[in-house]
Amino acid sequence: MDVALIISLAVLVVAGYAIAKNYDTKLVLFSAGIVLMLAAATLGLPILSVGTGTGTVWLDPLKQIELDFIKQFSRAGIIIMVLFGFSAYMSHIGANDVAVKIMSKPIAKIRSPYILVPIVFWIGSLLSLIIPSAASLAVILMATLYPILRVAKMSSLSAAGVIATTATIVPTPLGGDNVVAAKILGFEHVVDYVTMHHAVISLPVLVIIGIAHYFWQKYMDKRQGAAAFTDVDESKLTTNNQLPPAYYALFPLIPLFLIVLFGLFFRQIKIGLVEITLFSFALAFIVELIRKGDLREQMKNSSLFFTGMGQGFSQVVVLIVAASTLVAGLTAIGAISTVASLVKEVNNVGIGLMFIFSGLTALITLISGSGNAVFYSFIELIPSIATQAHVDPVMIALPMQLTSNLIRAISPVSAVVIIVASVVKVSPIEVVKRTSVPLLVGFVATLIFTLIRYSF
Repeated sequence: MDVALIISLAVLVVAGYAIAKNYDTKLVLFSAGIVLMLAAATLGLPILSVGTGTGTVWLDPLKQIELDFIKQFSRAGIIIMVLFGFSAYMSHIGANDVAVKIMSKPIAKIRSPYILVPIVFWIGSLLSLIIPSAASLAVILMATLYPILRVAKMSSLSAAGVIATTATIVPTPLGGDNVVAAKILGFEHVVDYVTMHHAVISLPVLVIIGIAHYFWQKYMDKRQGAAAFTDVDESKLTTNNQLPPAYYALFPLIPLFLIVLFGLFFRQIKIGLVEITLFSFALAFIVELIRKGDLREQMKNSSLFFTGMGQGFSQVVVLIVAASTLVAGLTAIGAISTVASLVKEVNNVGIGLMFIFSGLTALITLISGSGNAVFYSFIELIPSIATQAHVDPVMIALPMQLTSNLIRAISPVSAVVIIVASVVKVSPIEVVKRTSVPLLVGFVATLIFTLIRYSF
């Protein structure tokens, strides 16, 4: 086996082990990428193209990181940061809470707990259009929707299992992973990727998951009996008693409406997510100012938008750059070109690559509890490997992306599972028992629908 490939495998194994042991994912990926680039330099391989380096190969890994940051700010990075900022402001002014309250109202009228199970899953999935963070959505739903479900006689663990799986694979152009995937896979408009590829697979899968939830939660309640009903820590079920007017629920939807409007019907107008989100933020700020007055206070509150941007940078953009650093290391040492040459002549290579990348994503996500880290690490590899293998890159990238979001809520160390488990006062394993089968059904359905869509 080639020395460079051996080094690459060793570094990847160590990095995977470190992530599984809950070492900081970003630092692990940065370190792995730098080690690979330094190993490439030791083997006499160039790290950067001529004219872009620092003048000494040993400092070129740092230059590569700088270039990756610049690239991300000019591509998906700034979009993700602005979306995070908008989401933070929507949470502060209560718009997200109003949206949840309005969509939860019909649920209170349904008294059959098992009919509620798939309905709650689908409504929660719709809410993830405007609250894309799985952990944030779980916090809001456990505070607002969970008590309603308990009044409707749904067991604690059934409610926990459904709520923990709400933010999974909804096809939203506001999702950071969709923004990144669209950019890397060469789509000019994220709406094109979401509507022509993502939604074609994810929507039927969401229907299947909801149905699987119905049968699985009913079976588990019967099996566990009284143990499925737990005491609840009421201190964790805090709600906002001073919600803004109902029309505030429209504010989180404005960017979604506008990006679809301009992306599908007014393409001659060159406006992107950044401009749309800034407009939506400005509109919400003006309405909030008119309603409450006190310009000084509202300007102070608006600074939460920029705080949210900082969270987007630290939580997502840095992670993307860290993953890009790892990819740069694998490229510099020749691992990617080696893998590409190995798969180039294999029959049905697209199917094989789909299963390999989706399987690796599922395994690492299950161990680490973080789907985004895996997806952002692998997505950069897909276009070059797919080109060498003469297959559609979407066939590999899309199921990998959906897998990273589905398997996350099966991991007992994921944030969303831990949050839900802490509220219903059970171990994360008990919540995983409720999420695992519906999401594994969704995982299998994703692979099947991808095969049908891209292989036949």
